[in-house]
Amino acid sequence: MDRFPAPRLLIFDLDGTLIDSRQDLCNSVNATLAHLARPSLPDAVIASYIGDGASMLIRRALGDPDYVEDALLDEALGFFLHYYRAHKLDFTYVYAGVFEALEAIRAAHPDVPMAVLTNKPVHPSRDICTHFGLDRYFFQNYGGNSFHTKKPDPHGLLKLIAEANALHPSESPITPAETVMIGDSDVDILTARNAGARSVACTFGLAPHTLAAAQPDVTVDAPIEWPSAIFA
Repeated sequence: MDRFPAPRLLIFDLDGTLIDSRQDLCNSVNATLAHLARPSLPDAVIASYIGDGASMLIRRALGDPDYVEDALLDEALGFFLHYYRAHKLDFTYVYAGVFEALEAIRAAHPDVPMAVLTNKPVHPSRDICTHFGLDRYFFQNYGGNSFHTKKPDPHGLLKLIAEANALHPSESPITPAETVMIGDSDVDILTARNAGARSVACTFGLAPHTLAAAQPDVTVDAPIEWPSAIFA
């Protein structure tokens, strides 16, 4: 990453990057399908549907992401969100090395702000981060329903840049080129590219099969590699 300016803002994805939420999401989808008297899906199939927000996850699980009757989608999505709110912490855990990496970044670069930008609905995202104590590292946490668009649209990332600049208005503005998006899927890599930011891809997450085609700037195999990869 030496062809880029020094990082001044770090933005992290949540699912598959900071936390492994795969089992709780899969269980919630299959509970929804059972509620609708539909057959369950293998966890691996459901996991491949994660990354574009709750609505698209349910659309895919129902079999046709391009067309689902409004009434069916409303019922399915409503049940899913209700069930997931109650079960979002049954099996979810923070990846090994995440706290150590975040502490190392904060110790070495205390003036670099960090935030979360996920396509998960914002309330469970914030609740999960608070539960595990991740929230103390981040000045903001935005979800897939925080804006009118989701990743890979760059709106949320650009909003976070603006908010980070507002924290220190006397300093020179942080630019997209000084911003790094860390995530586990092509959605995150494309979000960074669409904003003019840099990207770090996490192969340990939920969608490693999508990363190569997206061509991230840097790839890591574990969270503990973040400090050296980001600030190389």
